[in-house]
Amino acid sequence: MNSARPLPPARCDTEHRLRIIKAAHALGVPRDYGSRHKLRVVREPRDLSCIGEDIHGRTQWLAPRAARAWKRMRQAAADDGIDLQVVSAFRSASYQLVIIERKLERGQSMDEILRVSAAPGFSEHHSGRVVDITCPGYAALEEEFEHSPAFAWLQKEAARFGFRLSYPRDNLHGIAYEPWHWCWQRR
Repeated sequence: MNSARPLPPARCDTEHRLRIIKAAHALGVPRDYGSRHKLRVVREPRDLSCIGEDIHGRTQWLAPRAARAWKRMRQAAADDGIDLQVVSAFRSASYQLVIIERKLERGQSMDEILRVSAAPGFSEHHSGRVVDITCPGYAALEEEFEHSPAFAWLQKEAARFGFRLSYPRDNLHGIAYEPWHWCWQRR
């Protein structure tokens, strides 16, 4: 049995992040993407803390303070009989670029992709403060999550732990409604 602790994923420094954004432009991300969608380039955290495994058995990470808030919120939900499960958390700009490339390879247009995924460099996931959440009995990353007891609990309780829903219906960023995407705000 390997008792080695998992290592956090690589993060992008400013220079590397700018190269990733240029590569995204080369793939078709509009140069005015950030201003058009009222999104800023997101800096990746210096440190990450392990928050355990996601629903696929992959180790997930958050910035340390967000990780502590997530663990408190998840425990409070469990105390109320709600099983909050992680779908994904920290994602580097490099990894976001790979996601875009895969979707393009599958034949999706850049417009389709950018309706549901932020462009590399602009995703809240880069901040290490976001967790995509699901619960048993509900498909991951689907709007049906809004009908779950977990979503009802999050709407009522998440703010107590510093989390907010980033992309409600008709949000100012023009990103699809994502009832599963919750971002911790510095307190």
